[in-house]
Amino acid sequence: MIRRIQTIAASTWTELIRLKVFYFLVIFALLVIASSFFLAGFSFEAEFQMLKDIALGAMSIFSALLAILAAANLLPKDMEDRTIYTILAKPVARFEYLLGKLIGLMLLLTLAVALMSLVFAVTLLLFTNYKVHLSLAEMAGAPPAEIASAVAAIKAQGYDANLFSGGAIILLKSWLLAAMTLLISTFSTSAIFTTMASFAVYFIGHLQATARDYWLSSADPGWFVKGALAIIALVFPDLQALNLVDDIVAGATIPLVVLAKTLALGFGYIVVYTALAIAAFQTREL
Repeated sequence: MIRRIQTIAASTWTELIRLKVFYFLVIFALLVIASSFFLAGFSFEAEFQMLKDIALGAMSIFSALLAILAAANLLPKDMEDRTIYTILAKPVARFEYLLGKLIGLMLLLTLAVALMSLVFAVTLLLFTNYKVHLSLAEMAGAPPAEIASAVAAIKAQGYDANLFSGGAIILLKSWLLAAMTLLISTFSTSAIFTTMASFAVYFIGHLQATARDYWLSSADPGWFVKGALAIIALVFPDLQALNLVDDIVAGATIPLVVLAKTLALGFGYIVVYTALAIAAFQTREL
């Protein structure tokens, strides 16, 4: 079983690589590098914060786009090419096929986020060194203790371990979106519908926490509102609960307990969506 899943995952990986989806990475690299040239005039703290905000925001958006667009086309493409019938005609269970597809996509998303993180790290390192050299030139002749203090302050604004947590959360969210989109595609009739429905879930997932707080803050929300909010919370993922990027950009240290709870929540969503996708795919007529 494991070998069959690995074979399907490897085939999916190769198929997705050939689709040239890594054009997303080129856009990301250009965006991050170009942003560093438009930060002049700010204090160095604001410059670093804006660079991190742009980079992590772009990583989150591009990984979400990649997850949804790639997952939405996995099943329809195999059906159009009729490869799904060839695979399932062999001793391959439907859940093995679906798990292989999802794992292959997750591997692609892992590589994409890793490469974007590398581009971000290199850009941030170069930007930090540039600010250090600029500070040394401006403080020529200043006391050594003052120079050392300024350099240390600049380096403190650069890359830190907290950014690894941001990359992990972004990757986890892209995995979640891939599993959710694959679930929708198991009962969808077209890739276009799957893509539109997935983007709708994406936006609802980010807005439901705000809507829930608003409706529950009223004096008496009533049983209907509470019931509707409970249904929405069960059906749609609370993506805002996975959003730690704003705190990371602001320089806040993410406690290990909070990170662990966030990762557990994300993996919980992935397991539930994958199980539902397998159940729906088992009963689908092909």
